[in-house]
This record gives sequence, structure tokens and C-alpha cells, in this order.
Amino acid sequence: MKSIQPEVPVDKLIIEIRGQKVILDSDLAGLYEVETKRLNEQVKRNQERFPEDFMFQLSADEFRSLKSQFATSSWGGRRTAPFVFTEHGALMLASVLNSPRAVQMSVYVVRAFINLRSYMSQYKELAQKVSEIEKRLAKHDETFVALVTAIKRMMNEPSPAKKEIGFKQPDKK
Repeated sequence: MKSIQPEVPVDKLIIEIRGQKVILDSDLAGLYEVETKRLNEQVKRNQERFPEDFMFQLSADEFRSLKSQFATSSWGGRRTAPFVFTEHGALMLASVLNSPRAVQMSVYVVRAFINLRSYMSQYKELAQKVSEIEKRLAKHDETFVALVTAIKRMMNEPSPAKKEIGFKQPDKK
């Protein structure tokens, strides 16, 4: 039986476009072991299963920008901008393709999105904790600055005239 483990970790294929985490149609085609052309044919035949929040096509500018991010590109010969699929779209695509490989790989894809969401959640929690620490340090910094300023002021004030304490002896002549 052929290994269902993909050659490239799925989480490395997830990119952010328009504020959404997505996977390119060509990357999904590779995972599902079908030609990109065939994958997109199935999507067109089942358009009602792929609303905008499941899949969308990149604009020409997004496509150019994406191609420029990859130094060694395998985009050759593509005439149209690629489609990208969200987590839900990738799962729906597996059901449309309905091959054993597509079903197996959909599990990996969904897990990759889940791991990414978990990581992002942890990152947000960490960022919030750092922000709280910065606020506390700012309060301590203010207190420290006030203390140093008071000490400097005390050091720069002229000392008061000393009053003599005790009995004074008369001067002997």
C-alpha cells in the first residue's frame, strides 16, 4: 500500500491571501494525486459546493505577487490565475474527487489547518501576556524614574546650616 504521508508537509503549503488561510489548487492536486486541470474541472462541475468562503480565484495582481515570492517556480504554462481553497473548500474538494487518496489526504489537510489555528491561538495568548508585562513594567518604570528624580533633587539641594547642639564653652583669653 502506498504511503499516505505527503512529500511536503501540508502546513508548508498553507498561505495567507485576503486574510484567509488557503492552499493553491496545484498544491491540492499534488496532494490528491490528480492533475490540476482535472481538479478544476470537478470544481466547475460542482460549483454549488464551492461558495466564496470555500474557494476563490486569485486576481492577476495576487497571482503575479505570488509568483514573485517563489524564486524557482513551477508555474510554467498556466494561462489563468489559480484557485485557492480554504480548509472547508479543501475538505469539500476531497468529497467531489471521491478517490481513496483524496479522502486520506483530506484528513492531513484538515489537521494542518487545525494545527495552524492552534499555533495562531497560542501566539495571540503570548502576545497578550507580553503586552500585560509591558504595561506593568511601564508602571514600575514610572515609579523608578520618580524615585531617581527625588534622590537627585535631594543630592542637589544645599544642606541646611548646622545647628550646634550642646553647651558652648566660653572663649579663653
